[in-house]
Amino acid sequence: MIKTVRKYFPIFLLPTFLAFLIGFVIPFALGLYLSFCKFTTVTDASFTGINNYKQIFSDATFIHSLWYTALFTVAAVVSINVIAFSIALLLTKGIRGTNVFRTVFFMPNLIGGIVLGYIWQLIFNGILLFFDKTLTFSETYGFFGLLILLNWQQIGYMMIIYIAGIQNIPPQVVEAAKIDGASKFQILRRVTIPMVMPSITISIFLTLTNSFKLFDQNLALTAGEPSGRSQLLALNIFETFYGRAGYEGVGQAKAVVFFVIVAVIALLQLYLTRKREVQA
Repeated sequence: MIKTVRKYFPIFLLPTFLAFLIGFVIPFALGLYLSFCKFTTVTDASFTGINNYKQIFSDATFIHSLWYTALFTVAAVVSINVIAFSIALLLTKGIRGTNVFRTVFFMPNLIGGIVLGYIWQLIFNGILLFFDKTLTFSETYGFFGLLILLNWQQIGYMMIIYIAGIQNIPPQVVEAAKIDGASKFQILRRVTIPMVMPSITISIFLTLTNSFKLFDQNLALTAGEPSGRSQLLALNIFETFYGRAGYEGVGQAKAVVFFVIVAVIALLQLYLTRKREVQA
């Protein structure tokens, strides 16, 4: 059996490997090369060295989008995971109608980002109309609008992950803690949270990467207004690449920097949270 598996393993691996090569490795390598070029199409690229990267860090809109995205990501990761975990705790207490609540909370995750953006734009502008304002009146309005939208969309998905983690806690461990006189808060801190660390790792990773990469909701909700002040990084890169003639190379360089930032932060987060899993 082992010999048969070894014999036919390359045959089954080849299609997946080719798809990965064509769909990811080659485009990534080409994009990395183009970030050092001035071009309008991939056939007329001319190498310019690090000029594109120099322009990035002298671009005030990019620096603003970077800090705006970082602040938004921190707020989104904390709020989504705290609320999702709290709801998961409530829905694992055996209350009636739990399955209905789980379904209702999860449903927003099934709606596309563009649709969500336009729906919430109507809602927010309808509320702000009473104050003679719109969502694009200030970058602060756009920030909290995006934060509410992403919370509404992502909480249900993270809740399902937390519920799975909580339900996998052995009942005898919780019972032993109660017998030893542990309070509800002590059980939460010393038993529940350590034992659902794998779920916490996954949920933080997903919310972290989703927040950094947020694009379609940002485009539909505010389109970066006013004056690009509510642009997240993905939208800023899009506007640079497609909205400014002759800046395709700069936009590609921004995309490479964006990839490096997200990859480093995501890997660091995985390392730190998985380290806590080992301790748990």
